[in-house]
Amino acid sequence: MRRPKSPLKTIIKQRFYFLFEVLTIFLGIFIFTIILVPLLSFIIYENDILYERLYNLVRAAIIVVAIPIFLYLSNFLMEKQRKLMILEEDISPSRNFLNLFKISRKNFKFQLLYGILLLFLIFIPIDFLGYLLVPGLLDFSSTALDPAGQSSLNSYFNENYSIFLLSVLLIPLCVAIYEESLTRGFLTNRGSDYFNKMSAVIITSFFFGLGHFAYIINPSSSGLPIIFPIIWFLQTFLVGIILSMVVLRKHWIFPVIFAHTVNNFIASHSIWNYLNGIDFSFMTFYVYIPLLIIGIVLFIWQFSRIKESLSIGWKEFKSYFARDENIGENSLETFVRIMMDFLFGLIIFLIGMIIL
Repeated sequence: MRRPKSPLKTIIKQRFYFLFEVLTIFLGIFIFTIILVPLLSFIIYENDILYERLYNLVRAAIIVVAIPIFLYLSNFLMEKQRKLMILEEDISPSRNFLNLFKISRKNFKFQLLYGILLLFLIFIPIDFLGYLLVPGLLDFSSTALDPAGQSSLNSYFNENYSIFLLSVLLIPLCVAIYEESLTRGFLTNRGSDYFNKMSAVIITSFFFGLGHFAYIINPSSSGLPIIFPIIWFLQTFLVGIILSMVVLRKHWIFPVIFAHTVNNFIASHSIWNYLNGIDFSFMTFYVYIPLLIIGIVLFIWQFSRIKESLSIGWKEFKSYFARDENIGENSLETFVRIMMDFLFGLIIFLIGMIIL
């Protein structure tokens, strides 16, 4: 008689197989980066005004191309193991990743609506309340991004408004494509094939939050209070959970890229104004308050849809802390699973810090 699989062994195996795939994809991104990014130096000088824009454009293109290619490679290398560990029979992981970017005539307006709701009900309130309630957060944001640094890729913050505007019409989009494709598009989406969806959500969101907390090690942040990177971590961890759940539920990535892009565009204006001596009250009265009013109108208009999404999301979130019946967990194993999710989120972050 065949012995049943140990839930603890299953938990560990799932995450280590996923970690191997993450390492493969990160190495793939690294290979593309060390080949393509240096080519920019032959095309354009690093101190040229166009370098920052092209650099971000190349990084966004690399992430979208490298992930499906190396997903295909890792799938080929781990075919036998994958069949044992994947929770459900899946299509090609490369195709599954690329399908996230599909937009049809029928669903475009719904994808756009979700993006608008995420922007007005999640991103904008969180950013505004952070700047409003935490004095010094805007100063920390400006310092941590280091726009005055000699090797900074954010020097456009120090340009006149015309050049700054041309930059933020492109760079926030490239940053959003890079971050969302890597985190929600790959880590969350692929992780949900290996283990339960909420584990994929937590691992990815912890990775995403740590990525913003890591600004504490930026030399320009030296001496600044630790509370600011902690706030960045909490903000991005929460936003990461919501965005991951949206991507897994709808299998769309355009809404999160759209919301992320527009929010970065707005936040960039807050930083540019601050660096140019314009008080945050300008952004408060002329930008954030009108946007918050629009958010309230959208909330009332789409209340039934929002209520349904919140109900589903809350049930899924609560299920994370319950025993996973698919692998037959007991209470102790549930606790171990949760701790391991945070541990593997940390490990993936450390690998990303070294490779990416």
